[in-house]
Amino acid sequence: MRLNQNVSLLGKKVVLVPYTAEHVPRYHEWMKSEELQRLTASEPLTLEQEYSMQRSWREDADKCTFIVLDAAKWQAQPGTTEESCMAGDVNLFLTDLGDPTLGEIEVMIAEPSCRGRGFGTEAALMMMSYGATKLGLTKFEAKIGQGNEPSLRMFQKLHFEQVAVSSVFQEVTLRLTLSEPERQWLLEQTSHVEEKPYRDGSWEPAERPAPGSERTGPTLSGLGISSQGPSDSGQDLPWPPPPDWQRS
Repeated sequence: MRLNQNVSLLGKKVVLVPYTAEHVPRYHEWMKSEELQRLTASEPLTLEQEYSMQRSWREDADKCTFIVLDAAKWQAQPGTTEESCMAGDVNLFLTDLGDPTLGEIEVMIAEPSCRGRGFGTEAALMMMSYGATKLGLTKFEAKIGQGNEPSLRMFQKLHFEQVAVSSVFQEVTLRLTLSEPERQWLLEQTSHVEEKPYRDGSWEPAERPAPGSERTGPTLSGLGISSQGPSDSGQDLPWPPPPDWQRS
C-alpha cells in the first residue's frame, strides 16, 4: 500500500517500517522454514519471486504491510541495519468491498528469538491504531483456529467477541467494533507510539531515540492482536493467511 510507504511507527518493543527491497533477503530466508510454510499455508518462492511479491504488496490498495523490527536491537548502536533487526511482519487486509470500514489483522513473528516477548501484541496494537486513525477502520476481525485456545483467550481479553465458527476451515472469527468508549480505551493503549517519516533504508543514526528515552512526537493508538501467526503469547500459533494472500 502506497499510503504507508513513507511512514514508520516507533513503539516500546517494536518499530514498524514499510516493507522494502532491503528486507526481502531476510524475509526470503524466513520463508525457507518448513514450519513457517506450514503455518502460513505457503509455498517456497525464489528470491526473484520474493522481490516481485514485495513490489506487489507495495502497490496493492487493499493490503497494508509493515515489517516488525526489534526496537532495542535497532536502537542499540548507530549504523545497525534494519535487516539485522527484523522480527516479523504485520498486515491489514481490506478485502470486504461491501464494508470499507472493516479490516482483518494478521501478524507473524518469524524470528524465533523474538517470540514470547510481547512483540506481536505491540505490533498488532500499533497496526490497528494506524488502521483506525489513518484508514478509517471502525471494525477489526481476527480468524483463529478452533484449537488455538491461547489466541482465543488473548482476543477475548482485548474485547474481541466471537461472531462466527467455520467447521469447514475449523476456525473462529472474532470481531472488535470501535464504539466511542472502546476507541478511547484504544487510544490509551498506544499513546506512547510515535509516527516518523520513513525513507528507504533507515533514519540517520542521530535521529534514533536512545533506548528508554521519552518520545514527544505525534501519537497513534488502536487495538489488535495477531490472528494466527507465530506470536508472542507464549506459544507459536498457526497463521493461515486469507486465500488472496497465499504465496503460491
